[in-house]
Amino acid sequence: MNSVRKALRAGDLEKDTYDRLVCGECKKPLKTENDPDEIKTVRICPDCGAEWKEIR
Repeated sequence: MNSVRKALRAGDLEKDTYDRLVCGECKKPLKTENDPDEIKTVRICPDCGAEWKEIR
């Protein structure tokens, strides 16, 4: 699982006109999975299932 920053630099993720994170392959907005006991947020593509971590 790569970080959101690295994925943005590599082109795996993009931002749309409203600054939402979008999967580079599917062009779908990412879903968020928050675990209150963890310091990271997991961003998941609803179509392909790819995951990226984001430090809060």
